[in-house]
Amino acid sequence: MSCEWYIILYTKHMRKRPAVQTREQIAFLGELARLWPVAKGSLAEVRKPCGRTNCVACQEGLKHPAFIFTFRRSGKTVCRHVPRDLAPRLRQAIANGRGLEAALVKAGEELILQHRVHKEDRARGA
Repeated sequence: MSCEWYIILYTKHMRKRPAVQTREQIAFLGELARLWPVAKGSLAEVRKPCGRTNCVACQEGLKHPAFIFTFRRSGKTVCRHVPRDLAPRLRQAIANGRGLEAALVKAGEELILQHRVHKEDRARGA
């Protein structure tokens, strides 16, 4: 067996080391785990007619409550009917999604600050 094949087989069967995580990464992942489930969009309660000819609520103009989830997909607005029993969970998922977006913004700000500190440390040491 040639040396090249030995190296290929050896490296193919080597165990992969787990990625080293910093305290910041571990804290961020912990924060993400607390934010499950997540969703991005909005939930609105609307009133819709039921279509029955003798419905008192529809005849009086009250109509029937329904929930609509609105979100964007590929730049287009999409709406989906939400069953009444799912609405509270979806409302929480939307709030969690806003928390996730805030966490991402915070992580981006911290990345810039860390870069600046590292750059200043290098300038002092040089």
